[in-house]
Amino acid sequence: MTLKMKRTLNQSLGDITSWQREAAGVQGETSYGKFRVQCYNDHIARISVTRDEAFEDFSYAVVASPLGAPTLTELSGFLELRTNAFVLKISTAPVRFSFYTLQGQPINEDDAAFGTSWNGEQVTTYKKMQAGERFIGLGEKTGPLDRKGQGYQNWATDSFAYSPGQDPLYCSIPFYIGVHNGVAYGIFFDNSFKSFFNFGASNNRFASFYADAGEMNYYFIHGSSVAEIIRHYTHLTGRMELPPLWSIGYQQCRYSYYPDKEVLNLARTFREKDIPADTIVFDIHYMDQYKIFTWNNRDFADPEILLTQLRDMGFHVVVMCDPGIKVEEGYATYDAGMRENIFIQYPDGTPYTGQVWPGWCHFPDFSNPRARAWWQEQFKEYVALGVDGFWNDMNEIATWGQMLPELMTMDFEGQQATMRRGRNLYGLLMARSTYEGTRALLGGRRPFNLTRSGYAGVQRYAAVWTGDNVAYDEHMLLGVRLVNSMGLSGIAFAGYDVGGFVGDANSKLFARWVSIGTFSPFFRGHSMINSRDSEPWAYGEEVEQISRNYIKLRYQLLPYLYSLFHEASETGMPVQRSLAIDYTHDWKVYDGQYHNQYLLGPSLLVAPAESTKEFIKVYLPEGDWYTLYTGHKHAGHAEVITECPVHRLPVFVKAGALIPLKPAAPNTQTVSELLTLHVYTGKHDSTFVYYEDDGATFDYQAGIYAKRQLAYYAAERKLVLGTTEGTYVSPVKKLKIVWHGLDEHPTEALVQGEPIVIHPDVSQFLGALEKFDPFFDPEPAPQEAVYSAEMAYPAGEIVIRW
Repeated sequence: MTLKMKRTLNQSLGDITSWQREAAGVQGETSYGKFRVQCYNDHIARISVTRDEAFEDFSYAVVASPLGAPTLTELSGFLELRTNAFVLKISTAPVRFSFYTLQGQPINEDDAAFGTSWNGEQVTTYKKMQAGERFIGLGEKTGPLDRKGQGYQNWATDSFAYSPGQDPLYCSIPFYIGVHNGVAYGIFFDNSFKSFFNFGASNNRFASFYADAGEMNYYFIHGSSVAEIIRHYTHLTGRMELPPLWSIGYQQCRYSYYPDKEVLNLARTFREKDIPADTIVFDIHYMDQYKIFTWNNRDFADPEILLTQLRDMGFHVVVMCDPGIKVEEGYATYDAGMRENIFIQYPDGTPYTGQVWPGWCHFPDFSNPRARAWWQEQFKEYVALGVDGFWNDMNEIATWGQMLPELMTMDFEGQQATMRRGRNLYGLLMARSTYEGTRALLGGRRPFNLTRSGYAGVQRYAAVWTGDNVAYDEHMLLGVRLVNSMGLSGIAFAGYDVGGFVGDANSKLFARWVSIGTFSPFFRGHSMINSRDSEPWAYGEEVEQISRNYIKLRYQLLPYLYSLFHEASETGMPVQRSLAIDYTHDWKVYDGQYHNQYLLGPSLLVAPAESTKEFIKVYLPEGDWYTLYTGHKHAGHAEVITECPVHRLPVFVKAGALIPLKPAAPNTQTVSELLTLHVYTGKHDSTFVYYEDDGATFDYQAGIYAKRQLAYYAAERKLVLGTTEGTYVSPVKKLKIVWHGLDEHPTEALVQGEPIVIHPDVSQFLGALEKFDPFFDPEPAPQEAVYSAEMAYPAGEIVIRW
C-alpha cells in the first residue's frame, strides 16, 4: 500500500542499481525505473526513461536509427559517455543527465534536485537554466523569438481567428534550441501526448518539459551552430522532398470561388492584368454539401472541362481535403469506408461520430495501413481530372464543440492507442496519407500537399500554413514569426494567408502583406466568406501596381528560391531563416524591435514593417549590406533608420551575395534562356549552389538535375561557375552578370581568358526594363554604379575576372 501511494506522488528515478553497455550507448536499472541512452551519431543522443517493463521504440516522427559508437567509462559517482562532439555525464546517485563540450563547458544539465520525475502519470524533465540562456523554436508558437520566461503546450487545436498570444495552435512540434555562453543545443521531446514546455515561466529555478502520459523520450542535439542543429534534427525527423516548381509561385484562394464561371474569370483576370500566378485553390464550396471527393454539380457542372480550361491558361488546381466523411448511406466514400472498417472507433467498436461541415461524420484512422490504402483509392478521380495539389484542412481533428473524446482508439500500426496519444499526430498522419497516396497515383509527377495541423516530421509530407489568421498589422507580423519559428523546427515550406483570412484588410495592409509574402516560402492570398474581395486588383490601381511589382519580383527570384528549396531537401535548412540561425550569439537579433526580421536564404534580409509606418529602425548584423532598391551600402552591426512607404518593403542584400534571377513571366511554366546573376561585391569570399531540374517529376532523384557551385573571390576579383553536375540539360543559353558596388569602373572582363565588354548598367536589381519603384529615380549615384556583361552559358566551368 505504501509503495502504491509513493507512485502517485512526485517521484524521480532514484539511484542506478545496475547498468550494461550497449552498442550505441548504455542501459540501466534504477530505484524507481530504468533509463537508456542511445547515440544516433556523434551529435545526437536519445534519453529514454520509463517505469514500464520495456522501452517504447515506436515513433511516427523519427526516421533515423541509432548508429553512434560512443566510448563509455565508469568513474567515481558517474558514468561518462563520450562522442566526438560532446560528453554526457550520468550521475549514479541520484540519476541525472548532464551534457558538456569536449572542453568541459556545460551545455545542458538536469536540475540537481529533480532530474526526470513523475507526478502521478505525468512525466517531467527539469533542466538547470544556464546564465543568459535563451530558447527558440517550438514550431508554430505565438510570442517572441526568445521564449525565455514563456510557457507553451502542444495540443492540436482548431484556432479560428487566434489572438497574437494564443496557445496552443494547430501544429505540435516539440523541438526547441537553447543558446548560451557561445554554445547551442537542441531538445526534441518525442512524446505525442499533451505536452508542455516551461522556459522559466512562473518560476526562477528551472526550465522543464513534460507530458501527461507516456515515457520520457527526448533527443539531445549538439552542434557548432544552429544551422548544424537543424541539420541533425532533420536527420532524425526527415526532410522535405522537392515540391513542384509551380507550388512556390503565387497561389490565389478564397472561401470560396464559385461557380465555375467565377473561377474562370479569376484566371483570365490574372492573365489580362499581367499579374503572375500559378494556382487557383478550391475551398469547400466545390463539393456537394461539403462532402469530400464529390463535386457540386450545380456550380461545377463539368469539372473536367473546367480544369482543362484552367490548364490551358497555365493554372494548376489545389482542392480542399477534409477528413470528415459524412454519415450518409449511398455516399460512395462513406459506404466504402464502412465496408473497409477504417474509421476511428470508440472502445466498444462503434465508429466515432463528430459534427463538422457536412454534418455528422466519421473520421479515417490514418494510423491504420488499411485506411491509408483506402484513402489513396479515393483520390483517383481527382488525379484523373488533372488535380495535382491537395489541401489538408480541419485535421486537428476540428469538430463543432471542440471536445474530441479522448477514449477513442486508433490502430497505431496494430499497436493500439487512445486519442490521448493520437490527437497531436492526426494532422501528420493525414498529411502522410494524402502525400503518399497522391504521389503513387500521379505517375512520377510531384504532388503539392498542404496541411494545417502536424507533428514533428510533417515536413516529409507537406507544406504548412498558419491557419485562420486575422487582417490586421499585428497578425501580419505574427505570421512572419510563426514561419521563422517553424523554419527553426524543421519545416522549410511554410507561409500564411496573405491579406488575412478573417476580417477585411485595408489597401495599405494588403499592399504591405503582398510585399512580405513575396519573400515567404509559401505565397498564397486567401480570405473568408462574407469578407471583401481580396485579390491583387481589389484595392485600387495603386495597390494593384504594387502587388504586380512584388509578385513579378517573386517570379524573378524563382532561380534563387528553387535553389533554396533544394538546399532544404538536402540539409533541412529553412528557406525563410530567423536571424538567430546565422547570428546566434548576437543578442540584438532577439530584441523585440528586430525579432521579426529574417533572411530569405543566405543573402536577402527582410525587415517587415507595419502598413501604418513610413519609417522603421532596422538592425543590420555583422558584415556589409546593400539596400535592395538603391544599392546604397551600409556597414553592419548597426541600427539604421530606413523609409518604408507602402510601395517599398525594407530589404537588404548581404555583401558577397550571389543571386540568380530570370525574367518575370506569367507563370512558372514559361521557359527563359536568360539567367541573370547579381554579384554584390564585398570583402569576403562567398558561395551559392544554383540548382535546376524539370520542376515537375522525381527524375532528379535519378541524377537528372543540373547543379553548379557559384563562388565569388573578393581579393582576386574573380567569379567561378563550377562545372555542372547532373544530366539535366538546362534551358539557359545566355548568362548576364551584374556587378554591384565595384570601387572602380572596369571596362572589360576575362571569361576563360577571353575579353568581353562590361557596360554601365542602371537596372539595379530588377533588370533594365523593370521599373519596380515608380517613385524612385533609377539613375544610381556614381559610387553605387552597376555594371553588366553578357556571355554564353556552357555547362562546363566558367571563370570570370574583372
